[in-house]
Amino acid sequence: MSRLILFNKPYGVLSQFTDAAGRPTLAAYLDLPGFRVAGRLDRDSEGLLALTDDGILQAKISEPRHKLPKIYWAQVEGAPDEAALERLRRGVELDDGPTRPAKARRIAEPAGLWPRDPPIRHRAAIPTAWLEITLREGRNRQVRRMTAAVGYPTLRLVRWRIGAWSLGGLLPGQWRESRVAARPDRAR
Repeated sequence: MSRLILFNKPYGVLSQFTDAAGRPTLAAYLDLPGFRVAGRLDRDSEGLLALTDDGILQAKISEPRHKLPKIYWAQVEGAPDEAALERLRRGVELDDGPTRPAKARRIAEPAGLWPRDPPIRHRAAIPTAWLEITLREGRNRQVRRMTAAVGYPTLRLVRWRIGAWSLGGLLPGQWRESRVAARPDRAR
């Protein structure tokens, strides 16, 4: 039977178990021989990371051809207007080609969101806003590049959900095992 671990990856931690340069990795938080990361989060991103001992499940979670939705909360510099959100919804032209359309909307700062360590820089003269962005593809640093392309650079990025799995109360560095359904978009 497949096993799935949901982990809240802290800021500054690599989405891998080893690093020749000695940077913080998953090994400081998880001792799970045989588990592989299903998708990645950049070192400067936080939030939900899935790990599994099943290669087929790993592919279903991480490969864009399966179109598993991933929901991100992005704190951006500035206050995006409806035109900027509509550009995200239609897809944005990046240096490696156009993105697929995304779901994008402004949200209040997520309730219960932990403080980031180190904190986001504060500049009194420049407001920030939170966006919820749902992608069904996974290019390198895609959310950050998309928000920058519409004029609102990302300051903080938290992945909240992958398919039906969410952080659901996990604090940075915490993990739990989750039930695996036949279809990852219907898991618990």
